[in-house]
Amino acid sequence: MTVTASAFTLQFLEESVQAIRALDAATIDRVAVGLAAVRNAGGRLFILGVGGSAGHASHAVNDFRKLCAFESYAPTDNVSELTARVNDEGWDTSFSEWLKVSRLGRADAVLIFSVGGGSKDRNVSVNLVRALEHARAVGARIFGIVGRDGGYTAQVADGCVIVPTVALDRVTPHTEGLCAVIWHLLVSHPELQRAPTKWESTK
Repeated sequence: MTVTASAFTLQFLEESVQAIRALDAATIDRVAVGLAAVRNAGGRLFILGVGGSAGHASHAVNDFRKLCAFESYAPTDNVSELTARVNDEGWDTSFSEWLKVSRLGRADAVLIFSVGGGSKDRNVSVNLVRALEHARAVGARIFGIVGRDGGYTAQVADGCVIVPTVALDRVTPHTEGLCAVIWHLLVSHPELQRAPTKWESTK
């Protein structure tokens, strides 16, 4: 059976290309350099995301630890603690309270993966907002890979990559898809990568 490319598939791919071309490369480098400075000074990295971005956070923790020798963690990797906090204390503080127990401090960094970046006014991803408020209070560095206008993350971050909006009805898939591209760029960046990936090291 012969299958030809649909108009939708061609459009989606073209939108992805447009978004990649519109990315601010200097900001990506700023995030890479900033994260490397935290790692080199002995700090830790806490990666926060909700929904699909929680899956991204787990994957990225692996990459930063294994490829970049960067001590990294994601609160969503412990479903028992996460759901206990949500059940007992509420969603809004589920990440900030986890960060407090982890003793987030000035030497550490928080990396946010989010489509909207969190918004208290719109009551969206408020647990990210609370986590960032705590990060600011203790002097931790803040970085993000977000979409739309970047939300609260973009307002308070030391470096924040905003995935450009190229299609209003596909903001989420493009943001989450390109988030994976950007964090893979980061863990491959010469400022950060310390260990080779498996296939590239296999002759």
